[in-house]
Amino acid sequence: MMINSIAKVAGLILAVLLLFVFPNQDLYQRQDDISSMLVYKSVTNFVGAARDIGYVTPQMYNDFFDELAMTGNSYDIQMEHRQKRYDPVYLDPTDVSTFQDDVLLNYEYHGRGDILATLFPDNTKAMDDKSRQYEMNIGDYFGVTVTNTNRTAATVMMDALTGGISANHNIVVPYGGLVRNEDH
Repeated sequence: MMINSIAKVAGLILAVLLLFVFPNQDLYQRQDDISSMLVYKSVTNFVGAARDIGYVTPQMYNDFFDELAMTGNSYDIQMEHRQKRYDPVYLDPTDVSTFQDDVLLNYEYHGRGDILATLFPDNTKAMDDKSRQYEMNIGDYFGVTVTNTNRTAATVMMDALTGGISANHNIVVPYGGLVRNEDH
């Protein structure tokens, strides 16, 4: 009698898992996949436009941010601009006559803070004012990495099934490349 009761309880638990939990987990995972594809499309469009024209405007950034918000997730948006710089080589840096007929290629790093400070300064200038454009040059590198900061429904469901709390992010999209044009 006791074995029969245990079998019924186990069967009920298995039925609940098969009928409700696993289909919902699959649905939530597909939702994450769709969000990831939308984020990838948004990131590649934003970075591609910036690389093609050589600058980022506040309107471009706001449109990008709004596209990401449509997924219902929150994101950490990291931007980087590595500005190509040629530095002449001198035997004595204080004496320009000691130039060695050579230059060093260096990249000056500008992160998200520098870029946003240009796009959104503490002044009342119009959104389309040229001083609010973040400009880059041909050959510079521009990249964006978007990572979700919230726990998605798929992560919550998987944690409930496995009994753990996952620290990994479901949506991480890095994308970047060399600036191809300057229209500023």
